[in-house]
Amino acid sequence: MRLQIDSRVVGEVLVAKCSGRIVAVDEAQALHEHLKNASLETPDLVLDLGAVAFIDSSGLGTLVRLMTHARSCGGDLKLCVVPENIFRTLRMTNLSAVFETYASEGEAIAASNRRRQSKSETVQPSRTVLCFEESADVLAYLRELLRHAGYRVLTTSMLPDARVLLKANRPDLIILGPRMEHVREKSTRALFGEIAPEVPVLVLEEDFCAQDPGEAGVRLLEKVRALVPAG
Repeated sequence: MRLQIDSRVVGEVLVAKCSGRIVAVDEAQALHEHLKNASLETPDLVLDLGAVAFIDSSGLGTLVRLMTHARSCGGDLKLCVVPENIFRTLRMTNLSAVFETYASEGEAIAASNRRRQSKSETVQPSRTVLCFEESADVLAYLRELLRHAGYRVLTTSMLPDARVLLKANRPDLIILGPRMEHVREKSTRALFGEIAPEVPVLVLEEDFCAQDPGEAGVRLLEKVRALVPAG
């Protein structure tokens, strides 16, 4: 089975789920190129190996190269859901001491986000905003708008990822897309309130995505600053 890579950004972490085999030449090179290019903007990587059947020496070398590249960009590489046969190989090659491994994606994502948060606080403290919205384009707009206004921004369109980010980061504000107040008939306010009841929630206007971006951005920043002044 040829290697398949399904990646997504969770907060400030790139999560890649691999299926198939990570072996010499094509598969290993495809993994390296895919994650190296994606990590230019998101240097913290989580690699889910749960559906990987086999990895050879070239594949292990690719993982080492990815880790080295991530660290050179100020990030790191964490492995999760590592099958027993692959973990046995890591132990035999002493690479189990090199890679951080986690039992689940959620644990690895949380650890990566805690590392990013600790690093950002050391450099320059800032207030954190978690954005939960279905549109990737709106999330990209919110991310840049809020970053330029002095906020640390975490974005996701998936409820499980939003809960992981909320537990790991304890943001100062949650921004919900107008259609994200209920997901699968569950109130996201209630779900988030169980984790961090003290965090205020701001819901975007119903037609936010169709509004003039300049005017909409100004109004949104006014609301955000009223709730959470930038640090």
